[in-house]
Amino acid sequence: MRAAVIVFPGSNCDRDLAVALRQAGADVTMVWHKETALPEGIDLVGIPGGFSFGDYLRCGAIAARSPICRAVVDHAGRGGYVLGICNGFQVLTETGLLPGALIRNATLKFVCKTVGLTVGSTDSVFTQGYEAGQGVFIPVAHHDGNYVADDALVERLRGEGRIAFTYYNNPNGSVADIAGVLSDSGRVLGMMPHPERAVDETHGGTDGQAVFRGLVEALAPA
Repeated sequence: MRAAVIVFPGSNCDRDLAVALRQAGADVTMVWHKETALPEGIDLVGIPGGFSFGDYLRCGAIAARSPICRAVVDHAGRGGYVLGICNGFQVLTETGLLPGALIRNATLKFVCKTVGLTVGSTDSVFTQGYEAGQGVFIPVAHHDGNYVADDALVERLRGEGRIAFTYYNNPNGSVADIAGVLSDSGRVLGMMPHPERAVDETHGGTDGQAVFRGLVEALAPA
């Protein structure tokens, strides 16, 4: 499985994401935001956490207008897979690849801790390594992780099995405790928690490994 990890000014989890993908068996290429095209043969694009462009204007808004994001949108339109984590989730909502928006945490404070999640839909390559309803523990680190959507969108996400993860104890005020959502195709996932920070015993837990293993198993050449 070939993956590209996008790097923006201010990204601080790009290498972590690349390491997690490589540990799972992926071939990873780092791609600078000013590039206008993805490498040939890419299966997955990873948009990492961090503070792209210093979170000026609105989190993810400037990054979403970088040249490479046009290629990411085209990649998704062709049926390619995209994973956005934390700031990457914000970027994906700004590009329109995922619905809803992410705003300031309800507490107006930065939250950095390991949180409990419940796995929702397992009908995707991102979550197939878990069981529906399984509890997992994955770190969060964000100031703008409060997912907002109107009632109609929340019901549609529920009905279509597109809520990938929810929080046990909501750390940011997200509507319906939503921690991660899937696109209507199921090929794009945005999540605020950082699975790449839970792939090694030295991280204090390995509950994030299933995200990356599931991707590699599903997308590796037969």
